[in-house]
Amino acid sequence: MTAQPAALNDGWTAFRAVNGDNAAANTAVSDLVNILDTLEVPIVVLRRDLVIAGFNRAAADALRLSLSDIGRASREISVLAGLPRLEEHCSQVIASGVESRADFRDGDRWFVMGISPLKKGDRQVTGAVLTFTNVTAFRASIDQVIYERECTKAILNTVANPLVVLDTDHRIQSGNRAFYTLFLELASLRTKLKAMLAGSRAFQSVEVDHVFPGEGQRTLILDARPLTLPGYSQRRVLVTFQDITARKTAETANNLRAIAERKEGLRRSEAFLAEAQRLSSTGSFSWQVTTNEMTWSGQLYCIFEFDQGAPVTLELIRSRVHPEDIPVLHDVIERARGAGTDFECEYRLQMPDESIKYLLMVAHGTRDEDGRLEYIGAVQDVTARRLSEQALGKAQSELARVARATALSALTASIAPDVDGARETARRTIRDGNRASDVIARVRALFTRKEPALEAVDLNEVTREVIALSSSDLQRNRVVLQSELAQDLPAITGDRIQLQLVILNLLRNASDAMVDVHDRPRQLLIRTEREDGDRVRVSVRDAGLGVDPQNMNKPLDAFYTTKTDGMGIGLSISRSIIERHHGRLWAEPNDGPGATFSFSVPSGPESVPDAAPR
Repeated sequence: MTAQPAALNDGWTAFRAVNGDNAAANTAVSDLVNILDTLEVPIVVLRRDLVIAGFNRAAADALRLSLSDIGRASREISVLAGLPRLEEHCSQVIASGVESRADFRDGDRWFVMGISPLKKGDRQVTGAVLTFTNVTAFRASIDQVIYERECTKAILNTVANPLVVLDTDHRIQSGNRAFYTLFLELASLRTKLKAMLAGSRAFQSVEVDHVFPGEGQRTLILDARPLTLPGYSQRRVLVTFQDITARKTAETANNLRAIAERKEGLRRSEAFLAEAQRLSSTGSFSWQVTTNEMTWSGQLYCIFEFDQGAPVTLELIRSRVHPEDIPVLHDVIERARGAGTDFECEYRLQMPDESIKYLLMVAHGTRDEDGRLEYIGAVQDVTARRLSEQALGKAQSELARVARATALSALTASIAPDVDGARETARRTIRDGNRASDVIARVRALFTRKEPALEAVDLNEVTREVIALSSSDLQRNRVVLQSELAQDLPAITGDRIQLQLVILNLLRNASDAMVDVHDRPRQLLIRTEREDGDRVRVSVRDAGLGVDPQNMNKPLDAFYTTKTDGMGIGLSISRSIIERHHGRLWAEPNDGPGATFSFSVPSGPESVPDAAPR
């Protein structure tokens, strides 16, 4: 079908059909024009000679075209004439039949102009079709993106620490100036970076030490954070490299200063402790029971006269202990292994020069979180005190002997010249005997009827006082005393003096029971402990000749005694005192030699003694 141009509907040039139904052709062209006028994209049609053949309404509005511009050359239209090399581009498209594209700006507006060949049939190009796409908003958004990107780069470049964005294959997507400055050095950290980004500890900060040429070793914190961008499925990771060398150096300096201060404080404390131990003749130790590992202070080495720092073993300790006290020490050690409670004992050392030292050992047991038992204790050299006590006891005994001899001498002298005086003396003796009987009766009445002096009594304290009073006699009788006093012992309410008399009587009886023992240590143990039902027990155990198991309670009867100079009333009175304290006193044989005398009283208000019946 051939057609020729004709003006139709505003800015369009229609083509009138030469052959065929012209009415139908005109209807088709009219429909096409209506369609093109509804498009918002400006369209301009040029003939081969670059004369305007037509345009749609969008072109008329955007390019300010009118009907009078139809038939005019494109270079005569101000808007089209301002487009660089428009005619050249159109001629090339008409000649080659290949589309072309160019950008141009009209004031504040930006357009993308497409030049397409207008073909007649399949081959002949009769002109060109110009389309104008307004990309002003798009260009503005691009400019904004470019601006924001440049702002972001400027901000990141002010950060002193290197920053880099990696993709899933650890390839660099972008980085700041600090990163690219150290790019070659930071690239050597790639292996550590991969390890940080993989595995169960992914994205956890990692501290690394890295040597930089010319700068030495520096400490860096590698930190990674996943990045997600809306609308993009690609995964990105932001990695930062924080140089903390200065901070670490300062921390190290502060730590070293603090360590030096602590060492100096520790040195001073150790010096004070060593001087205090030297002045008090006291050494300290620790004992790991499961391994038998021992640690001694310097003063304890001096007390035992061992070489400083020499490994301490139980065998080495036994080599210094007095032969008679080795069983005592062995018994203490064996009970300490299982009990885990505090213990206290006295024993002697026999030094290489045959001199004797008296030691007092006190230890406190603790267990660690695994249940392993350890003792922390102290050992004091009490030789000077013991020798002074022995000298004092000997002097007292000598003084008593002299006094008795003097009295006897005076009595003899008075009897010899004066028989009448002797009779008077005998008469007075009988009178004094009667008076003593009256006194005993009064004491007995006082014991049974007088209200006791009640107070809160700590049996541990009472026991220590009795031990102090008896220490000279015990040492003189070569009795080795060991005490085990419970820490959690509750107080009782009672007569302090009466209870002291009971404990003193049990202690002296135990000592007297071992006078004839020569084949084993004269070991005496006094112990306090809690009993079920809120009661308190005091036990005195000796290693003497023991008591007949068939008559264990016989010694508690009045006037029963096995001593040649005893009266047999001490235990009887003791039992009466304990019973008035709502308690009981009893005896029992030991597994080995000797016997144990014990009494038990209630703690709290129940221990208040009854008043004597009236």
